[in-house]
Parts: sequence; structure tokens; C-alpha cells
Amino acid sequence: MAPGSAHRRQQPSLWRHLDVTMILGVLLIGAFGCLMIYTATRDDLESAGLSPLYYVEKQAIFVLIGLGVMVLVAAVDYRRYRDWAAPIYGFSVFLLVAVLAVGHKSKGAQAWFQIGSYQLEPSEFVKVGLIVALASYCAAAKGKLSGRGLLVVLGLSAVPFALIYKQPDLGTALVLAAVLIAVLLIGGASGRHLLALGGLAVILAIGVVHFGVLRTYQQERLTSFVDTPDQVTPALLSSTAGANEYNLAESKITIGDGGITGQGIGKGTQTNLSYVPEQRTDFIFTAVGEQVGLIGSGLLLALFALLVWRTWRAAILSKDLLGTLMCVGVLAMLMFQVFENVGMTMGIMPVAGIPLPLMSYGGSSVIATFAGVGLVLNVRMRRFT
Repeated sequence: MAPGSAHRRQQPSLWRHLDVTMILGVLLIGAFGCLMIYTATRDDLESAGLSPLYYVEKQAIFVLIGLGVMVLVAAVDYRRYRDWAAPIYGFSVFLLVAVLAVGHKSKGAQAWFQIGSYQLEPSEFVKVGLIVALASYCAAAKGKLSGRGLLVVLGLSAVPFALIYKQPDLGTALVLAAVLIAVLLIGGASGRHLLALGGLAVILAIGVVHFGVLRTYQQERLTSFVDTPDQVTPALLSSTAGANEYNLAESKITIGDGGITGQGIGKGTQTNLSYVPEQRTDFIFTAVGEQVGLIGSGLLLALFALLVWRTWRAAILSKDLLGTLMCVGVLAMLMFQVFENVGMTMGIMPVAGIPLPLMSYGGSSVIATFAGVGLVLNVRMRRFT
């Protein structure tokens, strides 16, 4: 029997091991995200004389593209990505350099390419690229990183971290840090290396604050959640810090208005009157809280918990360290973004500009998340090969 024919007969069997539960969870979150984006934007769009479906139609396109990317990523054996790790990483860094050189600048940030009416944000895709690069390098070390290996891993992470911070995009840079920590924990860093890194991180944090490395507005965004007022007054809008406090105050009010069961889909007063800035993007969870209340918000978080569980399950079932580390990287990316975004809207975490995966409006974030899910599906469906 020809080897090629045996391979063709084996390949379809891989898809039988596809994690249908995870795919259903992703689709439900994506569909609910489209609904929330519609309710959060329709009144403003109608007031401007535009179609109320403008944003939701674009988001639906992003979801469809994301599904296609997920299938493509899952179709190629994840062990092949190890061979392509260097080009993937290099291209990711190239995009970050390019966006700083010729990217579109808006509101003080230069983080995306403008392509017609669409924006391409390279930093979102760098998350997945870095996961592949770190997982590949650590897997090659067979779970025992030497001091030199640790420096290489830190260097691989530092380059995109610095370029993204320069955009400036502190939120995405923090996501990369979360991915790095997770991969190091599972990828073979020794206890003394981790302690040394922890001490270095504390020293760097003190230095960043002491020497004013963070811009003023970044410091205010990171600290405004500590003392957020429960009522909004005009005085809050007199400074950048006041604007941050205003955003957080409105966010907390909006979520609180939902109560236990919510005001109903499309009936949120705060949402309909557009009191929450950036509601379709970073603060989309406020629309969830107001319209479907504690119960609906809990169900959404349960869906995210489902994705986290299935990702961790795929990491455990993986037949090799490479697959485990890829899943762990995606797990860290998802968990950090969900925890930070939801916590931010409730006033218990700093405002870091991190989107809620599959819920917040934005094509790059949606597609990158689907690509990460594709990696997890890839590892799980090849656990027997």
C-alpha cells in the first residue's frame, strides 16, 4: 500500500477528535458579542444617519473570517509550526516595526494599519506568534531551561513587548507578559530562576514608577480604579484622571442597573443613551451587565470558563510538551484578558485597554482569538498521532 494513500485515510479520522464543545462555546460567545455590539451602537448610528447594523455587520464578517482562520490553523499539524516558529516570530516583529514606521496614528497611538474602512492591529496577532515561538523553544529544551535558555526566552518576549509598549499599548504588552509567565512555569524554568525573575519584576516596577517611564495618562488609568466615585459629577471631567474616573463610574453604574435579571435586550437606559465611553470595545461587558443582569453575565462567564477548561484539558491530554505549552500560552492569553477586562468594568482592576475576547468590537482581536482556539483544537485532535 502506498504511504500517501494510508495518510489520506488517516487524515479524516483526526477531525473526529475535534472538540465540538469548545467550538460551540466559541460560536455562542461570538454570536452574543455581535448582539451586544448591535445594542450598544444602534442608537448612535441612527442619530448619525447611518445604518444601525454598521458595526454588527463588520463584526459578523470578522467572526466568519476568524472561523476560517481557526480551521486553517487546526488543519496543519501543530508540530509543523515548530519548524516555522522563527519565520512566524520574525514576521510578527517586522509588522510591529512597520506599524511604528508607517501605521495609522489616532488618539496618540500608532498601533494599526488602515486598510479602507478596516484596521489591522499587528499586536493582536503577535500574541499567537509569541506563543508559537516560546512553546517551540521551550519544548526543544525538553522542559529544562538553562540560564542561557531563560535569557533567550526573555529576549524573545522583550522585543515585541518593547515595540508594543512604544505604540503605546500597555494592555497588550501585559498580555504578552502573562503568556511569558505561564510558559515559563510549565516550560522548565527552575524555582530559583522564577524567584530571580520575580525580584527583578518588582525592581523594574519600582523603577518604572520612580523614574516616570509610564506616561501620565497611563499611570492615571492604572490607578484610577483604586478610588472610583460612585456618582458622576462635572468636576470629574476636568482632567485626564477625572475622565478615567468618569468612565469607571459610568461603567459601575451601568452594570449595577442590570440587577439580577437585567433590563432586557435593547432596553438598557445607560447603554441606549451612550453614557459609557468605548462601550462597543473595551467596555462591552457593561452592556451585558445592564441588559441581561447578573444571571446573564454569569452565563457568559460560564462560557469563558468552559473555554478555559477545554483549553486546559487539551494541554493535559497533549502527547508532547510542545502541544502542552501552546495550549498553556493560549490559556494564559484568554484568562488574563477576561479577568482584566471584566474586572476593569467593575472597578476592581486597572483600565488597561484590553478587549474582551470574541465580545469586543474589533477584527484583529477576534481573528487572533480564533487562531489561538485553532491551536488548541489542533493539539487536542492530534493527541493520538
